[in-house]
Amino acid sequence: MRLALLSGLALSATTAATAQSASSARAPEPKQGYWWYQAPPPEPSEPERDALLRPAIPPMAELATWTPPKIRKLIEQQRDYAATVLTVDAVADFWRLQDFARRKARAFAGVTQLALLQNPEISAKSANPMVGDARSAMSAEKDAIRRHYLRAHAGQFALVMFSRASCGYCRVQWPILERFREETGWQVTQMDIDQRPELGQRFGVEITPTTMVIRRGGAQRMVIASGVESYPNLAQTTYQAVRLLLGDIRPEQFLTGAGEEDGFFDALSNGPVSATDPRVLVGDHVGVGLGPQR
Repeated sequence: MRLALLSGLALSATTAATAQSASSARAPEPKQGYWWYQAPPPEPSEPERDALLRPAIPPMAELATWTPPKIRKLIEQQRDYAATVLTVDAVADFWRLQDFARRKARAFAGVTQLALLQNPEISAKSANPMVGDARSAMSAEKDAIRRHYLRAHAGQFALVMFSRASCGYCRVQWPILERFREETGWQVTQMDIDQRPELGQRFGVEITPTTMVIRRGGAQRMVIASGVESYPNLAQTTYQAVRLLLGDIRPEQFLTGAGEEDGFFDALSNGPVSATDPRVLVGDHVGVGLGPQR
C-alpha cells in the first residue's frame, strides 16, 4: 500500500517536472502591463539622400521613348553627378543628354511647322502677316473698322478725363483726347477733381489723369486709361470698352481687335474656353469640344 502511494507520488513529480521543462523550453511571452516596457525594434537605416550615385543612362533608342519630364529628370541627375565628380566622361555624358534633348526639340519644331502648314486654321500667319506692305494694309483696315464703329455710337457715349490743375501729365493727355474728339465726333469733357471733389468720390477717382467711358443718360461707365495713354491705345481700348458695354463682345474677347472676330485672335472662335461660359452646361453634362462651334 505504502509502496504504491510512493510510486504514484514519484510519477506525479516526474510529470510535473516534464511539464515545467517543456514550458521553459517554449519562447517566453512578452511582458506587458503598466510596469513593463518593450522597446520598439530598430528601424532600418535609410541611405543618405545626398549619396553620390551614378545615373544609369539607357541607349538612345530607349531614351527616345521616354517622356520629356523623365528625360529632364535624368539630365538633372547627370548634371549633379558630373558637377560633383568632375570627370571628363561624366561631363561628356551630360552634354550627350543635352544634345539628345536639343535634337528632340528640333524634331518637335519641324513637325510643328508641318502641322501648321497642313492645318492653317491653327496658325497665326493668315491673320498676322509679317510682310511690311501687308501689315500696313491690315492696320489701315482695322483703323477704318474702329473709326466707323466709334462714330456710329458717338451719340451714346462720351469720354471724361479727370484731372487736377497741378497734374502735368494731364496737360499731355488732354490733346490726345481732343484728337479723339476730332476723329470720332465724341463728346470729350475734362473734370477737375480739386474743384469738384464730389466727382472724384462719386466715380472713385484718385489718380490723375484718369480717362473714363461714360454712357450718356445711363449708369454704365468704364475706366480706359490711368495715366498718359497714346492715341492708338486710347482709340483701341475705347472701341473695346464700347463693344463690351453694348454686349457685342464677352469679357474673354476684350483683346479681340477690330476685324478679328471669328478668326485666329478671337478667344471664342471655336467655342467656349471657360467653365463659366453660359454655353457650357455642366449640370447636364453637356460640353462643347474642339472644333468650329459657336
